[in-house]
Amino acid sequence: MQRDDVLLADVERAKEDAEALHLWWLGQSGYLIQWQGRHLLLDPYLSDSLTLKYAATPKPHVRMTELVVAPDRLDFVDVVTSSHNHTDHLDGETLIALLTANPTLTVVVPEANRPFAAERLQVDSARLTGIVCGRPETVSAFEFNAVPAAHEEIETDDQGRHKFIGLVVRFGPWTIYHSGDTIRYEGMVEHLSQWPIDLALLPINGHDPARAVAGNLSGEEAARLAKEAGVGLVIPCHYDMFEFNTASPDDFEAACRREGQSFRTLKCGERLRLPSRKSPD
Repeated sequence: MQRDDVLLADVERAKEDAEALHLWWLGQSGYLIQWQGRHLLLDPYLSDSLTLKYAATPKPHVRMTELVVAPDRLDFVDVVTSSHNHTDHLDGETLIALLTANPTLTVVVPEANRPFAAERLQVDSARLTGIVCGRPETVSAFEFNAVPAAHEEIETDDQGRHKFIGLVVRFGPWTIYHSGDTIRYEGMVEHLSQWPIDLALLPINGHDPARAVAGNLSGEEAARLAKEAGVGLVIPCHYDMFEFNTASPDDFEAACRREGQSFRTLKCGERLRLPSRKSPD
């Protein structure tokens, strides 16, 4: 596991290989992406806020993986996202620290969630960039396309805007899909097949009503979705953070092998490098 100074040194070292795509898993559904000196954070949870909040409750959030880096040390980030309002995807402690360390940081949230997110982050709602499905937003080097996510079910506000989203992010020759928290729903493959997705970041902790765990893809479902959507490479996430809500990647890996789907399982803080290639004409 790469942490703290070692992780930050690796991020700095990767800048020497600017045309390649570099990605680090930061735990749970959080990722840092670097390309051409630009940095994007996807759904970071970099605090112990949930562990402290639930310490004396019937559902303690006991950490399985050490905090990989303090958010105030990430003072080079251009854009950060939140796919929905759950604290492990919209953490006030993480995001307020990031805003302080990065005064020009762009925060991308579902438009339906913008008032709630602004209150949690203690900023005016105009400080946040809202996104809706079917309306791309370009920030820095990154084009964001929101797609619906079903965290148990598709939820919208009174204007039909989705409260839970995934993001298809395009930059240079690359297209990445970060699903947020989701189960599979009717039409999901058709949504994703609009883009040639090079890399998908999918949860594998599944659904367990007995533990009051909200729905996500299982490892087998993640592998099958990636295969049917024509994904180049799939990486599992949303496990090994909390003892009550985890899964082994073994089933995911076995399912990928059965499906003939390329995959990579990262350790927390580990870097994935995809070599440079030409942008499409």
